[in-house]
Amino acid sequence: MKTTVITALCLLVLIIQVRAQDSSIIVERKVITLKEVVVRNNLDVPAFIRRIQLDTSFYRAFKNLRECSYTSLNDIRMMDKKEQVKGSLQSKTIQVFSKGCRTMQVLEEAASGDIKSKDGEWNYYTAEMYAGLFFTQGMVCGENTSVSADELSLHHKKGIEKHKEQLKMLFFNPGRKIPGIPFIGDKVNIYEEPMADLYDFELDMQPHGGQNCYVFTISARKGLTEIENDRLVFNTITTWFDAQTMTIIARSYDLSYDAGVYDFDVQMEVEMSPLKELWVPALIRYTGNWKVAFKKRERGVFTATIFDVVKD
Repeated sequence: MKTTVITALCLLVLIIQVRAQDSSIIVERKVITLKEVVVRNNLDVPAFIRRIQLDTSFYRAFKNLRECSYTSLNDIRMMDKKEQVKGSLQSKTIQVFSKGCRTMQVLEEAASGDIKSKDGEWNYYTAEMYAGLFFTQGMVCGENTSVSADELSLHHKKGIEKHKEQLKMLFFNPGRKIPGIPFIGDKVNIYEEPMADLYDFELDMQPHGGQNCYVFTISARKGLTEIENDRLVFNTITTWFDAQTMTIIARSYDLSYDAGVYDFDVQMEVEMSPLKELWVPALIRYTGNWKVAFKKRERGVFTATIFDVVKD
C-alpha cells in the first residue's frame, strides 16, 4: 500500500512538472498552447500557423488519386434510429489511370435494403454524395489537378454539385468561411474573431503511423456559456503534420450544429499513405446524423479503404 501511494505521488509530481513546462504564444491574437516537446524543438510557431491556414497538401493528396491507379473497398451503411442497418452497399472497385484519363471498374458489389431504388437511383443523399466523390462514371480525361485557392468555388454550381463543393471547402479548408450555407455564416471561420475566442489551440509532437509528427488540435474552449456553445460548428479538429515536410498525414473532425431547419452531427477521419514522394488517402471514415427540412433524417456510416496505389 505504501509503495502504491509513493508511486502515485511520484506520477503526480511528474505530471505537474510536465504541465509547468508547457508554454503559450500569441499568434494573430490567438493564444496557442505549446506542449513542452514543441518548446524544446524551437519551432517557428507563427510560420507554422500561417502554413496551416494556407495548407494545400491535404487537398493535393486527394488530387493525387485522380492521377493514379488504385483499388478501393467501399462500405456504405444507412441506419435507422435504433442503429439497425436499413440499406447498405459494399463494393470493391479499381480505378485505372492511363494517358491522362481515368476509368473505374466494379469488381464486386453487394447491395441490401433500400440503399437504391428499383431503377438504380440512390435513395439516400449521404450515399449519393459518397458516389459523387468516390465513384467515377465513364471515362474522365483532361482534369484540372491544381490545388489553387480559387479552385474551390460555388460559381455556376447548383444542386448536388454546389453541395459537393461546400463539403470540399469544409473538408479541405476547415476553419474558413463557406458561402451559401444558411444560418452558419461566419461560424466556421474559427481562425478569426469572434469565433477564435471560443476555441483552444494546442500544438504538440507525437508519433503517428511510424512518423514523427506535429499535432495541432483545435477544440471548443471549456466553460463556454450556453449561447456560446450554440454558436459552435467544430467541436474538435486534430491534424497530424509530418515533422520533416509539414505535409498533413492524418486529420480527424468532430462537428455539429442545430439551425432549427437543419441539424447535423458528423465525425470524420482521414489517414494518408506515402507513395514515393507523394501522399495519398488510404482510409476515410465517416459517421453522420443529419436532418434537413422536408427531408427524412439520415444516419450514415461509410468507410473507404484505398490500396495498391500506382502512379505511372
